[in-house]
Parts: sequence; C-alpha cells; structure tokens
Amino acid sequence: MAKSKVLVVGGTGYLGKRLVKASLAEGHETYILHRAEIGVDIEKVQMLLSFKEQGAHLVSGSFTDHQSLVKAIKLVDVVICTISGVHIRSHQILLQLKLIDAIKEAGNVKRFLPSEFGTDPARMEDALEPGRVTFDDKMIVRKAIEDAQIPFTYISANCFAGYFLGGLCQPGKILPSRDSVVLLGDGNKKAIYVDEDDIAMYAIKTIDDPRTLNKTVYLRPPKNILSQREVVETWEKLIGKELQKSSIPKEQFLASLKGLEYAEQVGLIHYYHVCYEGCLTNFEIGNDAVEASELYPEIQYTMVEEYMKRYL
Repeated sequence: MAKSKVLVVGGTGYLGKRLVKASLAEGHETYILHRAEIGVDIEKVQMLLSFKEQGAHLVSGSFTDHQSLVKAIKLVDVVICTISGVHIRSHQILLQLKLIDAIKEAGNVKRFLPSEFGTDPARMEDALEPGRVTFDDKMIVRKAIEDAQIPFTYISANCFAGYFLGGLCQPGKILPSRDSVVLLGDGNKKAIYVDEDDIAMYAIKTIDDPRTLNKTVYLRPPKNILSQREVVETWEKLIGKELQKSSIPKEQFLASLKGLEYAEQVGLIHYYHVCYEGCLTNFEIGNDAVEASELYPEIQYTMVEEYMKRYL
C-alpha cells in the first residue's frame, strides 16, 4: 500500500519539526505549511530550507487565507496540526476551526491529527479554572471534526519529557538541580513521560493504521510510568548523590496561583492535575482507544533513565 502524503501545520515548532523528521524518515511524501509573511525569522527559514534539502515540500498558506489552506490540503492525504496549546508560548487551538473548514471543502483528507499531544481533554471535564480552557478548546475542535465526519486520530502523549523530566517535575524548571527538589504533595502520583522524538514517531505510525482510525491513541510506554519521587530517585542514581527534599501541599500550591499571570495559572493547573491528582494514570483505556507501545512494539522508546543522562 502506498504511504499517505502528509501535510504538517506548524512544522517548525517544538513538536512540529519532530513530526516532519519522523514523516520523512518513515518514507512519507511530506509537505510543510508555512506563512508567506515569515518576515526575517531566519531560524525558521533555515529550518524550512533544511527540510527541503531532506525532501520535504514547502507550501505557502495562512489561516487568514482560506483558499490557500484548501489548495495545500488538496495536495495530501493526511493533515497533522501542531499549533501551540501552551499558554506560556501561545494558545491558538481554536485556529484549527479554520483548518477544519478547509479540510471539509477540500474533501480528500483520509486522516486528521489535530493539535492534542498532551492530556486527553475528554477526561478533563472537571479540570479547574483557568487551566481547563486548554481542554475545553480541544473539545470544541473535536466536536467540529466529528460533526464534519472527518476521519481522525487523537494522540494523547501525556508529559513531554523535556518539560517534566528536565525539571524533575517542578513547574518553571527545565534543568535538574544537583542539590534540592520540591515534591508536589507526597510525590507519589504516577505520570507518564515520553521523549518528544518518540511522540512524533508514534504519531506518524498511526496515520496509515486502520486500528487507530477514529480513535484516541494513548502513549503509555510501560517503563516510563513513574512518580515524581521515582524520577528524582533516577536522577539521584545518575549523579550519585541524594537531593535535599521539601514538599508543597496541594492547598498551598493552589493558593500560590493567586496574583500570577493568566498564562502561568493555566500551566500550573495542568501540573496540579498531573502531579496531585494523577489524572494521566487514574483510568483504564477503554474500547474507543488504543495504546501506542502495544501497537508498535518495534519502536524502541527512550526510557526515563536514558533520557536523563543528557543532563549529566
């Protein structure tokens, strides 16, 4: 069977660039949507040219130009969107409604992977304000996809390793201390950590797989399901030293949000649900979903200890 042609929207971003690389590595004809008005962002231009040298096609388009989106989409079979949903970067999730309109008009898309890649929003209906805005917006996008009967796959990739492991699961930190760590609560709630390159490879594997059609795909590599304490112990083993530990109870954590910028509050609420409530691991995967490491055992995913060696 011929491999699908892929359009990546957001192909120069944190996850998008990895999806482009994975798509090319897997032998897909790969297109990258880019804005004509890219200005003087030299790093993005050079990244696009590098991808072009590797065989990707650059196609100009913009969310402000509906026909440019339709034209780009008609070139491919699969659309993957990685538009940012992280408030500390930029929160643009609802822009995908314009992409959905273009997919509907183009009429040729066999699979759409919207910008999910984190916590499953369908399980976050009780999330706290203001953090729930991310999940609410993603559910608005899901409803539009399903109402339009667009074939989809939703990727729930849980915790990006770079954000969580690098800071020993402490908000606002992305490099691990060799001296001390603050535990969130008792530090025993389990979470799931996935290397961003592995997220991209698993996502690309799903696009031509009938087992993932119209389903949520959870990334739950079994050896990467660890508590914050276990992450800290992994780091301590690597550096040969025990860290000084303190903890912050959930009431104090929530109280500390008052007066912070809106974007910071959103992100910290996400940490709250992951690290105090264990929202990533407190449920079983149902019949409407599948698990990636079971579907694709040939992928040798990066384990937590191996990932953390880069910080030595």
